[in-house]
Amino acid sequence: MSDNNNFFFGFNGGNSGDSGGNFGDFFNQLGQMFSGGFNSQSDEPVNYELAQRIAKQQIGKVAAVSQSDLTAVRESVRLADMWLDDATVLPTAEGTVTAWNAEQWLEATLPTWKRFVSPVAARMNEAQLEQLPEEARQMVGPMLQMMNSMSGMNFGMQLGHALGDLAKQALTGSDFGLPVVPSGTLAVLPLQLTAMAKDLEVPSQEVMVYVCAREAARQRLFKHVPWLVERLVSSVEEYAAGLVIDTSHIEEAMRELNLESGDPSQIQDAMQRLQNLDLSPRITSRNSGATSRLETMLALVEGWVELVVTEAMGDRVPSTRAMNEAWRRRRATGGSAEKAFAKVVGIEFSAPKVAEAMELWRRVGIAVGTQRRDAIWDHPDFLPVAEDLENSAGFIDALLDEDENGEFDPIAEINALEEMLRNQSKQEDSDDADGEGSDK
Repeated sequence: MSDNNNFFFGFNGGNSGDSGGNFGDFFNQLGQMFSGGFNSQSDEPVNYELAQRIAKQQIGKVAAVSQSDLTAVRESVRLADMWLDDATVLPTAEGTVTAWNAEQWLEATLPTWKRFVSPVAARMNEAQLEQLPEEARQMVGPMLQMMNSMSGMNFGMQLGHALGDLAKQALTGSDFGLPVVPSGTLAVLPLQLTAMAKDLEVPSQEVMVYVCAREAARQRLFKHVPWLVERLVSSVEEYAAGLVIDTSHIEEAMRELNLESGDPSQIQDAMQRLQNLDLSPRITSRNSGATSRLETMLALVEGWVELVVTEAMGDRVPSTRAMNEAWRRRRATGGSAEKAFAKVVGIEFSAPKVAEAMELWRRVGIAVGTQRRDAIWDHPDFLPVAEDLENSAGFIDALLDEDENGEFDPIAEINALEEMLRNQSKQEDSDDADGEGSDK
């Protein structure tokens, strides 16, 4: 998280050319806080009202979506859904199809971003207090509410910058691979999609259908795999619960500067060296495995989406291959889940291995068929793990073995797994009891 420490520590006004307005927001909020007292402040760890205002300032004035744009989106989704029926057994999401501009995307997705951001920000506040010596914590006690309010404002400003940036990049409600749109909503941003289409030598109508197909495929997953959204959120919560702040390198650097010497020339030299030092706290998590699981989950989602869209459109729209390549470039340069998480939530992880995941799903489909492939989404324990993305042979062999031993029954598999876990727990309890008996 080294690139995102400013998200958590101190105000950084250099993220936007409109820093003057942001300083104004900061001092306006500060004045309201002191004049109105702290009891009126929200208990949330982030000042989301401030975040939303700054994001809207960063987005600027945007045109309303026209009726013709809305009609184009709905017709493109209808066509894409019809084609997707040939590539997956997961049925259409059958939700509301709509068209947004950047400001509407911001307003509609903010509630879900709160779910991702709040546990990390709350734990960060706790971790900063834990860094203080006991005497300092006692002194801070009476000012804790003020400190929390100041921290919430800082988080709010950084979050506002990040969401404003993402809102201007978004092409669909969830094109970063994250289920941030309200349930049952399929949204496309036609004004921003038009700008993307200009960079491709592809008819704009084909680009529209392609982007709608990707979003329609995601929405099928998010609706018909009910555990998926909660699993993504719980991974963030698990990561947040283990956050640790390490400032030992800062303390060591300050000791080496020897600012207590009293020698003006030494102090001046120390101050010059101080400007070149990285004084950002090192932020890690004891639950780093949560980020690996998050990375793998996002890769599996986007890899599956890319495969079914390619299978649905490849023979019908010759430019599908070129648009896949354009999407991959876009993912590599900013329009990706890991960059969205780093900007907005403050969690950094490696780029999801989408190409490897797509190849895994392709091989699984060849080996066991589309229906069996999509049935893997029935339970999180059936999904491939990170190692399978590098070597899919073992995962596919296990599927083939299951099929040879009888027809795959997801409910029976789940029941068998739960029974195995119960037996393991009973055995561990029995071993513990035997151990206590032997000690006596």
